[in-house]
Amino acid sequence: MPTDDITQKVSERYARAASTGEQMCCPTGYNFDDLRSFIPDEVLKISYGCGTPAGLDTVQTGETVLDIGSGGGIDCFEAARRVGAAGRVIGIDMTDTMLEIARRHAPLVAKNLRYPQSNIEFRKGMADAMPVEDASIDLIISNCVINLAPDKRKVFREMYRVLKPGGRFTISDIVSDQVVPQYMVHDAAKWGDCLSGALQVQDYIGGMVDAGFRAVHQIKSSGWQAIDGVHFLSVTLTGYKLPAVVDQDTVLYATLCGPFSTVTDELGQQYRRGLPQPIDAQRAQLLQTAPLRPLFIIGRAPVSLNSSDPRWSSILPEHRPCVWQGAYAILTGPIISAEDDDHHQYYRGVPLEICSKTRDVLAQEAYRSHFTIYHRSSSLAEGEAVNCSPEGNCC
Repeated sequence: MPTDDITQKVSERYARAASTGEQMCCPTGYNFDDLRSFIPDEVLKISYGCGTPAGLDTVQTGETVLDIGSGGGIDCFEAARRVGAAGRVIGIDMTDTMLEIARRHAPLVAKNLRYPQSNIEFRKGMADAMPVEDASIDLIISNCVINLAPDKRKVFREMYRVLKPGGRFTISDIVSDQVVPQYMVHDAAKWGDCLSGALQVQDYIGGMVDAGFRAVHQIKSSGWQAIDGVHFLSVTLTGYKLPAVVDQDTVLYATLCGPFSTVTDELGQQYRRGLPQPIDAQRAQLLQTAPLRPLFIIGRAPVSLNSSDPRWSSILPEHRPCVWQGAYAILTGPIISAEDDDHHQYYRGVPLEICSKTRDVLAQEAYRSHFTIYHRSSSLAEGEAVNCSPEGNCC
């Protein structure tokens, strides 16, 4: 289906929903009781995202926030409350009906927030050609919208362009665990249902890394629905536009603490638990981002660890038979590959079938934030318990 046709049909679908009150595709996670205290009901009833953007929890007073696909304005209005009267919010949408609703209610929201004037601007534009100045944004949010863009890699490049060095994004979207078949891709109705445009997890995250973002990682995820064997997941991802490294000649050492036995970072360097490795300033900057910092010891002197050191982190499966129940794990942490203590190899975005013991390991706090766990079985499978190896180790 031609790109222009997709864009037109999606825009028409959302314009119709705004006019008729039609319920759209995505799961929501809004606290409407809280939002109703300052956002009009006309806006709340046309909110189609897959969850209040978690990135808003990180907003500092006075920052500039960009919402891609702002719709009726719900996330922009919440962002306006968080950045305060001194902050700024820009919403971009391609649908005139949505823009009219958002613009009409902006003054009322400002009044409800007791601001002297509105700090929100709604602009008409496309996600892959945003009418936003270079390096002008502190935080980008987007709520189940990039899924609808035909060329998502172009959207990711635009996101990177408009962010300030040191800026970040937090977006919620629908992704798939495998390639969406062509009969779905060419089904116009399913574009508006957040199905046809879904990328596989590895392609979605990979596109962000290729655009220049680093430490891309999952904040939360949940299963949405399965259609014809394709599983669609709602995920919230965060990543950073790291500033230029000033002292390129600085040499530091990084030691992986765990829980993984090995990891490979987004720049391609592999680390083994307990063994210090020299790293340059660029890698040091990456490893010191919030999602990676807990995994490493970084300093000017090398630090070796062994299993008796309290900083050493290791989680082994229980020594008992396991059961195959249809569970799959997808690595969605800020690393491109990893290995656990039972020699499972994980590659970011690639589903791996796991047994009950591995599922229990990955559910532990040290691992939980790095994985999406879901079931491909239509109902909970209850196979016979088996030993995956003669020693009783896991699969």
